[in-house]
Amino acid sequence: MVCMKKTINVKYKICPLPIINMQTAIETLVVGDELTVLATDPTTKQDIPAWCRIHGHNLINIREQDHELIFTIEVGQK
Repeated sequence: MVCMKKTINVKYKICPLPIINMQTAIETLVVGDELTVLATDPTTKQDIPAWCRIHGHNLINIREQDHELIFTIEVGQK
């Protein structure tokens, strides 16, 4: 089975919009798919990992590049 990869851009949006947009995007995916989230709000460094833990998704990677935060999430069981 081929996993779908999706990217959302929540740059320049502040809490809670990045989480709301991420949740909406994850609802369109299935277990094993990958979501990349592009963000600039520094609170997402804590919010996205916590949200993933609570909702059973796997945070694969967080990296910073040119004042952006890039999160890679593997969709888990809902």
